Amino acid sequence: MDPKIVFLVLFAALLHASWNALVKTASDRLVVISAVALAQFLAGLLTAPFVPAPDPVSWSAIAVATLFHYAYYVCLLNAYRFGDLSRVYPLARGSAPVLVALGAVFFAGESLSFMAAVGVVLASAGIAAIALIRSCPTTKDRAAVSFALATGAMIAGYSVADGLGVRASASPFGYISWLFICEFPVIVTVIYKRWGMLRTVASREWPALVGTGVCSIFAYGLVIYAVAFAPMAPVSALRESGVVMAALIGTIVLGERPWRARVGAAILVAAGVVLITTT
Repeated sequence: MDPKIVFLVLFAALLHASWNALVKTASDRLVVISAVALAQFLAGLLTAPFVPAPDPVSWSAIAVATLFHYAYYVCLLNAYRFGDLSRVYPLARGSAPVLVALGAVFFAGESLSFMAAVGVVLASAGIAAIALIRSCPTTKDRAAVSFALATGAMIAGYSVADGLGVRASASPFGYISWLFICEFPVIVTVIYKRWGMLRTVASREWPALVGTGVCSIFAYGLVIYAVAFAPMAPVSALRESGVVMAALIGTIVLGERPWRARVGAAILVAAGVVLITTT
């Protein structure tokens, strides 16, 4: 993979782990999610007039990716409602490369080498280890795992749709712009449900909201741009190196425990990610 693409995706992974940490620590997560949607919507509005529009053939992919993204927000909010960052994030992001690899095989004709397949097994083992750090004795634990895995499935859905769509668009920046514009219904929903809290949270936590929005723009946009020029499975897997970053943020910054098991499992996932990416 081109070193420039590798750098862009790794940077996107760091940004993505960072804004997920901001979502986890927010007093009202739905309002913070609206900051993500609003930032992406505004970025799309500002850039769309200055870049070529995506080819009409890619609009179906934009529609599918948008629907998956809406479902992703729902699953992510519920996952953080029940679980810790250092548990939810590796489960959600670590399960996605496996599903993206399968989707790339069936829908894009991409294939995995033997070592990449080994990487998939390692990543899956790490995911299982994270899920079994505790034996899920409570309804809350089971809900956290279920929503985290559902989040991973939604990530895989929009990743494959984006990969197919941005390649067919003949305009990566046009595709990204219009995909961001489609975030508007999320903003409307949040305003409707949280109008009373919106001004209060915005005035008190505006640095976190701004940071979340900016990080989300580049985290998502850079990966879509990268997948226009590189295979979907390696890009998705490389982005999920963010699981190690999230595990470190969760254990060191947020004080989540048990730290040894969480970080060890996250590193196992990352090892699988490296094999998928470099073969």
